[in-house]
Amino acid sequence: MTTTETTATPAPDRVLSASTGMDAVTLRVGDLEKMTSYYANALALESIEERTRGREVHRVLGRGRTPMVRLIGTPDLPAVDPRQAGLFHTAFLFDDAKALAATVLHAAQDQRGRFTGSSDHLVSEAFYFTDPEGNGIELYVDRDRSQWQYDHGSLQMSTLYLDPNAYLQRNLDEDTVQNVARTAGKVGHVHLQVGDIPTARAFYVDALGFETTVDTYPGALFAAAGGYHHHVAMNTWNSAGAGPRAASLGLGDVAITVPSRDDLDALAARLTHRKLQFSDDGRAISLDDPWGTHVTVALPGGGVEEVLAR
Repeated sequence: MTTTETTATPAPDRVLSASTGMDAVTLRVGDLEKMTSYYANALALESIEERTRGREVHRVLGRGRTPMVRLIGTPDLPAVDPRQAGLFHTAFLFDDAKALAATVLHAAQDQRGRFTGSSDHLVSEAFYFTDPEGNGIELYVDRDRSQWQYDHGSLQMSTLYLDPNAYLQRNLDEDTVQNVARTAGKVGHVHLQVGDIPTARAFYVDALGFETTVDTYPGALFAAAGGYHHHVAMNTWNSAGAGPRAASLGLGDVAITVPSRDDLDALAARLTHRKLQFSDDGRAISLDDPWGTHVTVALPGGGVEEVLAR
């Protein structure tokens, strides 16, 4: 692995590939067994793999062979501080309303977490929970892109009331409820808490290469690759003015996948141009955002072993 910090060169006029996606989010947790049980029961995730690194146990859970969350047991760290930079929520995306409704039902029945609301965002329908250690969760399904609306080229998103009981009544299916773990799921986007939006834009848009999709929400910025509504979002609603994160439970790593080494080379050029420190092991580029959140941009194909190895 090499660490790179060189003099500036002309930055490539490129953004992240339209095939960019999100990978499993890493959470540092105080009670590994409790949190494993919660995500297995509430979100119907199954244990895919685990590895021990010194005193740490890294455990990956997901749907099928798709990693969705990696839990690292670190019981000596302090609890999540909701005012510091870090995770607002991890958003888990499902293929259809039946799979979403079945997962929401499972989550609502697990009293160790907390239901915090539901919303129609025009581009998606979403339900929100908090896990037992205070990490935010979004469970959602996208509307077909043909239904997304634009105003002078700007994607229209909103936060409208979505009746959770009516949604479940319309979409719950007994067979799907019984077999929800067999339905597909993945990390659709990650929503972060940051200290200020201009600094977040400089890192996630200008340096990493996401494109701004919505910047009309006060104190928030949404960005994506390939015209998606957002792969990452950043807000200051609880964390305005926050500085670098202190070591704590909560968000450990945001993982992004790109299709080719050319994409990593273009990213390396952008980061070098901005004199940002990063490491590059040939298959992944890793660096910290301005608040100390670790970000990994990697090639696909390694599956669970690659997730565990990061």
